[in-house]
Amino acid sequence: MKWCAAIVGAFLSFCSFATSVSAEVRIRSDGGGEVGSYLYKFALIRQSGERVVIDGPCLSACTLLLAVIPRNRICATERANLGFHAARYVSDSGRLVMTSEGTRRVMAIYPPSVQRWIKSKGGLNHHMIYMNGNELAAYVPRCS
Repeated sequence: MKWCAAIVGAFLSFCSFATSVSAEVRIRSDGGGEVGSYLYKFALIRQSGERVVIDGPCLSACTLLLAVIPRNRICATERANLGFHAARYVSDSGRLVMTSEGTRRVMAIYPPSVQRWIKSKGGLNHHMIYMNGNELAAYVPRCS
């Protein structure tokens, strides 16, 4: 049942996320969420053939677009900002809990060049590390 709720949530999020007027999805401010939902959402976008424009903060699970959407269908504006951190979940008591196994799995999803960048910044932990400006341009083409 939890899986079904995640899929429905991803679909609803996707519907409000994509623009129906053009073949472009614009990310203006996305704080992330559950990894599976994002992988599903980005798989739908990949399948649709739409281009993704990162035009603001794309944090946490949102950064998984780098693993799912082909590089030639992603671009970033000068406002783009990617934020990475270790995998975590909310425990039954409501606490955020870091998970090394989840972090290892998420890290393995990213392209090797992004994995190297993350490692050069000290790896994934509870602090957000940001990729923007020229660093981002090395991984994601600038929008024209």
